[in-house]
Amino acid sequence: MPDQPTYQLLDFGNGRKLERFGPWLLDRPCPAADSAPSTPKQWSDATARYQADRAAAGTWSPNSKRWQPETYDFTTDADPPITLQLAPLPSGQVGVFPEQAENWDWIAKKTARANSPKVLNLFAYTGASTLAAASAGAEVTHVDAAKSMVNRARENAKLSGLADAPIRWIVEDALKFCEREVRRGNHYDAIILDPPTYGHGPKGQAWSIKRDLLPLLKLCGKLTSAHRDFILCTCHTPGIGPAELTAYLSEGLFGHCGQPPQVGSLYLKTTDHRKLESGIFARWPS
Repeated sequence: MPDQPTYQLLDFGNGRKLERFGPWLLDRPCPAADSAPSTPKQWSDATARYQADRAAAGTWSPNSKRWQPETYDFTTDADPPITLQLAPLPSGQVGVFPEQAENWDWIAKKTARANSPKVLNLFAYTGASTLAAASAGAEVTHVDAAKSMVNRARENAKLSGLADAPIRWIVEDALKFCEREVRRGNHYDAIILDPPTYGHGPKGQAWSIKRDLLPLLKLCGKLTSAHRDFILCTCHTPGIGPAELTAYLSEGLFGHCGQPPQVGSLYLKTTDHRKLESGIFARWPS
């Protein structure tokens, strides 16, 4: 396979984005891409296009079996680097969120400065944040409601040389897991969470961020009350901006008189330096 850039955002507009993941050029939906594409001719070169009438129920065209290699490993630019298996999923995702790259570096740096912290990663997906923490010396509990994603994360640990790292792999609803951890008297030194707007646990438990995020953050506060090295929360929900996310964390974790988190935007940048907003983050301490 010829050398290719690990990741590039080539263009965006009309509710879509055009991205290069190694050998693949993918055309995918992106509600934040409300401008006009800058280079329309590039889009005709796409390897595949994802289209969905509703969330997580779309199709790739051409069918991914026609263009997906048996495996394609995506090595991040994080320090230290981690490797993720890339695959086109029925949800339109591919197993990696490049807008989180700066956060992976932040996690590794905060972990390295701590003393082998116990880290809880909620809504942990395919494990990039888990591996960023584990590679820097953390003991990590990785929690996701989808067994297929936890299995994929375990495979990513192997690819990253972290198969024997101290990681607990948990298939569970985040809220239910944290409730049990509080009852057990367990504690963590750091928490990472990337809650979706809506979701379902492995037993069909419904998740709604506007209803459930604050109760979850209050549980996270109890789980880190003895000692707290760092907190990272990212969010991609319309209507929850920096002020709202700060208010959630202040009420749930730090108290309104506590030190507020650093809040900012996640974004992707094209090769001609245009920025595509891709969510927000709250980091504590800054």
